[in-house]
Amino acid sequence: MAGGMSGQAAIRAEARGEAPDADAIEAIARATIARLPAQFAIHLGDIVFAVEEYADDETLAALGLEHPLDLSGLYHGRPLGEKSSMDTATMPDRIVLYRRAILEEWIETGVRLDDLVAHVTIHEIGHHFGLSDDDMHALEDAAEDAAEDSAT
Repeated sequence: MAGGMSGQAAIRAEARGEAPDADAIEAIARATIARLPAQFAIHLGDIVFAVEEYADDETLAALGLEHPLDLSGLYHGRPLGEKSSMDTATMPDRIVLYRRAILEEWIETGVRLDDLVAHVTIHEIGHHFGLSDDDMHALEDAAEDAAEDSAT
């Protein structure tokens, strides 16, 4: 993901009644990743991150989803525990955040945008590590605690 607006810029866009763009979503995701515990962050260097407007029809069909707003993020790849040094010529793992679905959920739930993007980002990173939902919640809590510590 390329550099772009910060999470603060996304908040300012929101205050002006504007929908945050892909750069703003990406900045929030990157800030979330930067707050992850080191033991997780060191394993994320080869993952490609992207923000797209919607999931394409092929992706939706593969997941059994009918509407692009039903998918806010997706991990493409094999979890670390399933990888082998014998794997050759594989595409890099990818995490894609879907901007319009995230914005729709943000509007419907009233959850802060940075909290929602952090949640989706950590959830998809959790798939990279093969984590359970409980493990993902613990990782998300650790990232939130780090954010609170850095704010004080």
